[in-house]
Amino acid sequence: MLGWGLGVAAGRALGQAAKVEPVFKPEKDASLRLLRWSGFVKSDEELWKANTKKFTEATGVPVSVEYITWEDVRPKAALAANLGTGPDIIMGWYDDPHIYPQKLVDVSDVAEGLGKQLGGWYDVARTYGYSNRMRHWIAVPVGGTVECLTYRTSWTKEAGFDEFPRSPADLLKLARALKAKGHPVGFALGHAVGDGNNWTHWVLWTFGGKAVEKDSKTIAIAQKPSLEAIAYVQELYAQMVPGVGSWLDPNNNRAFLAGEISLTNNGISIYYAAKKDFPQIAEDINHSPFPIGP
Repeated sequence: MLGWGLGVAAGRALGQAAKVEPVFKPEKDASLRLLRWSGFVKSDEELWKANTKKFTEATGVPVSVEYITWEDVRPKAALAANLGTGPDIIMGWYDDPHIYPQKLVDVSDVAEGLGKQLGGWYDVARTYGYSNRMRHWIAVPVGGTVECLTYRTSWTKEAGFDEFPRSPADLLKLARALKAKGHPVGFALGHAVGDGNNWTHWVLWTFGGKAVEKDSKTIAIAQKPSLEAIAYVQELYAQMVPGVGSWLDPNNNRAFLAGEISLTNNGISIYYAAKKDFPQIAEDINHSPFPIGP
């Protein structure tokens, strides 16, 4: 049986974690194996290790943490679910727990206990963590990643844009202008579970599309908004640097820092690396929320 930590949605007061009272009683001689993705930023793993140590000190439960590459989490999680062996907890992605909810432990006591102590959950957290099929919580959301569009300020101005676009249509105009100036954009379309999923989800949602209906059961992807989103991606793809179809999560970072692309989506890792190793590029970097549209 698997527990599941879901790195996609946020509770209202996770910053108060040090004040949280235990919401469960550890079993005698218990131990835990946790599988998670490796951090792009060193401080991520350092903080995780420190909090894991605090957990063991507070509960007496030793925790073994295994770090693997981002794209390997899903296949390893699927294997563990099918075989019923492997890690006890998986730091997973998006709606993955809902692929095999019957394989996951009911974690309602933990989720509801945290909700009571910390002021409840955002609606999106319940959407991802609660299974309508199983009628209980199958995952505990632990954090919300925020992605922005990361771009080179000087190249954007060179392309004729003093302000960053606020609509998908104007973003496409910017991408065309950047390519014409020799500064193509680049968005991951390979097995990039972070950046690749994030920007394509944005396109789907900004055109009004959705994967499932509100009942979390009825498939809704094959509708007009999805087709409009695909048409937009086709036009945007034409403005991209060659090779994005095989990009993993590190590829857009490398291309941006090498000056091969002018615009991509990212969390903090590009700017973090630029400040550390490419200060001149860091001075020319700016960020923008995804445009709302269409």
